[in-house]
Amino acid sequence: MIISAIATAEGRGGVAIVRMSGDGALDIARKMFSRKGEFVANTMYAGEIDGGTFKDYGMCVYFRAPKSFTGEDIVEFHCHGGSEIARGILRRSFELGARPAQRGEFTKRAFLNGKLSLSAAEGMAEMINAESEAQIRAGYLLYGEKLTVEGRRLQGQLTECLASVEADIDYPEEDLNTDSRTQIVHTMSEVEASISAILGQYTAGRKLKSGINCAICGKPNAGKSSLFNALLGYERAIVSNIPGTTRDTVDGTISIHGVRFRLVDTAGLRDGEDVIECEGIRRAEQAIRAADVILYLKGEDEEYEFPQNTPVITVGAKCDLQKNKECDVSVSSKTGEGLSELCELLYARGYGRENEGAYLLEERHYRALERAHRAVRAAYSAAAEGLPAELYAEDIRLARLTLGEITGDTATESVISEIFEKFCVGK
Repeated sequence: MIISAIATAEGRGGVAIVRMSGDGALDIARKMFSRKGEFVANTMYAGEIDGGTFKDYGMCVYFRAPKSFTGEDIVEFHCHGGSEIARGILRRSFELGARPAQRGEFTKRAFLNGKLSLSAAEGMAEMINAESEAQIRAGYLLYGEKLTVEGRRLQGQLTECLASVEADIDYPEEDLNTDSRTQIVHTMSEVEASISAILGQYTAGRKLKSGINCAICGKPNAGKSSLFNALLGYERAIVSNIPGTTRDTVDGTISIHGVRFRLVDTAGLRDGEDVIECEGIRRAEQAIRAADVILYLKGEDEEYEFPQNTPVITVGAKCDLQKNKECDVSVSSKTGEGLSELCELLYARGYGRENEGAYLLEERHYRALERAHRAVRAAYSAAAEGLPAELYAEDIRLARLTLGEITGDTATESVISEIFEKFCVGK
């Protein structure tokens, strides 16, 4: 069945694209486009596009199956970017036999035709929906099959182990020799370590996707709001020399090396003098507990107890007036001194550094790897203790099957449909 949709965003623009995919797409194109000769694949032609009740001068390109995005014949009309032009051309394709494409149906067909894995499709969605450059880079690694390749490598190791185990089950009189059992234990240990390493990327992936929460805290008049405004580059929070001016949390977003940081300016930490200030302090403490990294504007001989395992950067504010040698960095919101160094510290301690491996951006990937990890650990323990092969063969099968959920090899139809419904129509 031929599907058709507008592949560009709605509204006015320089160019709009109407895309068709399926056996017979070229036959419709011949009826709609002015070219009389043969269409050579991967060649852009200029000519008239027939919208039924009007014509537009544009371009047409044909991609022959299986060397196309979907693995099917694809035709694209590149018309002028007025909304009605693209809609009219789309309507004409329906009149000639195409049907409206569903959300993500072009990409779903690419997956079903083996042109990309399920995780690669999710990487594409991450890139489309990205809100930071770092998220684009991480999505591209997923789209480039990094996670799929690693998942299939681990599946291959598990398959080899399972072959030895099943041979032992089928021919119990021969029993696994010591070398074979040792190899199984060694391989399961390697697989367990590899899965652990991938799981360790989830925190970084979550930060890339949702941004990094940074709480700016300290006593009243420590310079929190001034620093907050200086980092943002504009006046977002009210600044005053009156203690307790900030009564509620105020947030804003900055980008450091393409990674989003959500800065939260908080009320001064002290014993509140009234009900409103006490509520502001409670919200400040709540923001501190939820933070991925904390900027603490520290005074001389001053200490505050923060949540364990949350990185804390001690900041000596107002360094144009007086420098605090007890701090990680000294800054002046007035002159800008130390702000660049502070941003580098924020990036290093709040995020870390990017790698060329596979980030875990999706919750379903993390849950599948967790299940595979538990199964591998159970199989490893049973094999290491010399227990009968029947007791851990099922764990190896489960681990291999679960890894297939990531690549799409064993994903259910409901999971597949849910993933592609996240896409827009035309992609």
